[in-house]
Amino acid sequence: MKAFKSCIRLVSVLKRCRQYSTVEVPLTAEYYNVKRGNYATVTADDVTVFRDIVGSNILTEPDDVEPYNVDWMRNLRGQSSVVVKPKTTGQVSQILKHCSERNLAVVTQGGNTGLVGGSTPVFDEVVIALSSMNRVLSVDELSGILVCEAGCILESLSSMVMDKGFVMPLDLAAKGSCQIGGNAATNAGGIRLMRYGSLHGNILGMNVVLANGTILDLLSTMRKDNTGYDLKQLFIGSEGTLGIITELSILLPPKPKAENVAFMSCESFDKVQQICARSKAMIGEVLSALEFMDWQSVDLVTKHTELRNPLERSPFYVLIETAGSNNRHDEEKLNDFLEAAFNEGLIKDGLVATDLTKVNAVWGLRERLVEAQLKEGVVYKYDISLPLANFYEIVEMMRERVKHLALCTMGYGHIGDGNLHLNVVGDSHSLELLGLIEPFLFDWTAKHRGSISPEHGLGFKKSKYIYHSKSKEAVTLMEDIKKLFDPKGILNPYKTLPYTD
Repeated sequence: MKAFKSCIRLVSVLKRCRQYSTVEVPLTAEYYNVKRGNYATVTADDVTVFRDIVGSNILTEPDDVEPYNVDWMRNLRGQSSVVVKPKTTGQVSQILKHCSERNLAVVTQGGNTGLVGGSTPVFDEVVIALSSMNRVLSVDELSGILVCEAGCILESLSSMVMDKGFVMPLDLAAKGSCQIGGNAATNAGGIRLMRYGSLHGNILGMNVVLANGTILDLLSTMRKDNTGYDLKQLFIGSEGTLGIITELSILLPPKPKAENVAFMSCESFDKVQQICARSKAMIGEVLSALEFMDWQSVDLVTKHTELRNPLERSPFYVLIETAGSNNRHDEEKLNDFLEAAFNEGLIKDGLVATDLTKVNAVWGLRERLVEAQLKEGVVYKYDISLPLANFYEIVEMMRERVKHLALCTMGYGHIGDGNLHLNVVGDSHSLELLGLIEPFLFDWTAKHRGSISPEHGLGFKKSKYIYHSKSKEAVTLMEDIKKLFDPKGILNPYKTLPYTD
């Protein structure tokens, strides 16, 4: 087996995904029977005020606004009539000050790549799109600290810091479209979490605009600052319900000098679990990604893309990536692990990518899953975390439960940190199919002490199920914090916390 010298995955699925589904997207408010909150309605005078603030960076034509009303999985559709695109933190402040005075509900939107409807309107909220706030403010090459605006695209940041000898501590399939502010607002995870941890540990500071327009300056670049409450942590993962993140400072890990990828097939999920444990024990110090896919997942990608499975068909597949500072050392460690796994009968077949084309092809089997699913039909996507002992059991249960309505049911995800992506594909938006999945899936996850959303947040789709992962006392405290930061409730209503009809 040979190890390759460079692994740079530049797969961006979002732009491809938007064109595949032709199914009519239902209005969120009607489909989910949501009652509109007591907010004002945008008038021509409001549009004039917004235009005075941002100039021509405003959209009011229905065809221009429509893409901001629909989520990228084409499951949700709002009814906003205006999109405002500020270029500075000061403009965001002026917009929110006006919205607060007028009691206009708002939703902040980055790349709109979320999977739980957190960045799309439910009714006619004012969309504040941050794509024009895309400047890199500084990169300290001695300390490895990046300061940038919230609208910077993750892949662009990754390419820029890589040229300076660093990497972003976050990698997502949607990196070609997602924005760093949205990543922070949802505490996005991705494939590097096992190596670099969550954004709670990598974001050093930020500027945030509160609901009334107050600018909260938390933009520290210090790794250690023990002066009072660490307020920035409240906004990481708050999904735009407490304030709008406009600028961030981020700690950058050094760019690995050696990277390797192995792709393996397994005959049972028990062997997948053993591979997970053995890899952590044998190559844990250089392990950067540990992913698994079932055969339905790989079959769907090969059905709808030009990619081909390089291994014989098998029930399960495992993808391992290592990243370190010494190629010879890492290659020997990986080969020792693979040899041991083969000898113990854990691996049915396997390969190590040897050039960039093969590396991208292997990662493509994992990263182009969403694209393949959207070509197949309407996707019901779920993101949960579970103990490994129960990890795949729920996929098999769900497959049996929905088999008369679903086209396919599959499981894949970040097995290295216990994060399962369970996806059901149907031929239409079906309340009957949705009813078979929810709340059964969330009840089962809670019963096994898992999380109903370890990576994508709660957004609109999961907000009413928060009690499956948080106690009543914890949710009450969250509601009190929300009232403190946003007393009128104008920031991203109907999201994250339970809403009442």
